[in-house]
Amino acid sequence: MTRIPESELILNPDGSIYHLNLLPEDLAPAIITVGDPGRVERVSKYFDEIEVKKQKREFVTHTGRIGNKRLTVLSSGIGTENIDIVLNELDALVNIDFDQRAVRPELTSLNIIRIGTSGSLHAGIPVGSFVASAYGLGLDNLLSYYDYKPNLGEAELTDELKQFMALSVDIPFYAAECSVELMKAIGAGMHQGITLTSAGFYGPQGRVLRAGARYDAQRFQQLAGFSFRKTPVTNFEMETSAIYALSRMLGHRALSTNVILANRASQRFSANPREEMEKLIRTVLERVSDSGLFQ
Repeated sequence: MTRIPESELILNPDGSIYHLNLLPEDLAPAIITVGDPGRVERVSKYFDEIEVKKQKREFVTHTGRIGNKRLTVLSSGIGTENIDIVLNELDALVNIDFDQRAVRPELTSLNIIRIGTSGSLHAGIPVGSFVASAYGLGLDNLLSYYDYKPNLGEAELTDELKQFMALSVDIPFYAAECSVELMKAIGAGMHQGITLTSAGFYGPQGRVLRAGARYDAQRFQQLAGFSFRKTPVTNFEMETSAIYALSRMLGHRALSTNVILANRASQRFSANPREEMEKLIRTVLERVSDSGLFQ
């Protein structure tokens, strides 16, 4: 049994994991991630009871129950660099024995569902729509630091997109697939597509205020013309690809759902973003409650 040193697995004085400030018993097997710390309470208000409330930095966690199903809602903050922290520490909470500082002999798979906001690249996916991501395309560099091996679908998507991008936007990327089981349970009836995950909100998504961007919005818009197995590139956001890739590496199931607040094609933004997000929260929680995947 290999011991993980203190410099690699960092624990707080109370035994909780360093950034999330959680103990193993604080975590439910079904986890909802949201970017905004303020959105945690907007999810947990639908819980029948709340057992745990903790916060450290941008990481706010509430764990409770809806009926007999135990759920955790956790804020990740913005960006794939935060997802790197969140996914590794969630996995450590269930798959590493903190006392022994060793990987447990029997591993646990978590169900991880993102409830987020996004911008659509298609006029036909208007503001207020829900998108469930079949794949995340990472335009960041996070996975270059991991020994990530794509599955067959991800490899085929990568090959086809490289050919397409040779004629449009030449940007390094990686592809990561969602959990098929969670897509069936949670994403049914939503727009299903390929989600671009960027390393930032402005230049990395082609937005130009005063600082010039290497790739403008029109260059990125060309990617909306790509589809894989009849699944189009649908939207732009900042977390999905990292959630999918790290979840699959660590043996967890993940699905990213987003409400469309901006339509990049029509240049429109939602007039009621809070109400649109509330609809997505209720939809996801209702489907979690009804699904037999969650105990």
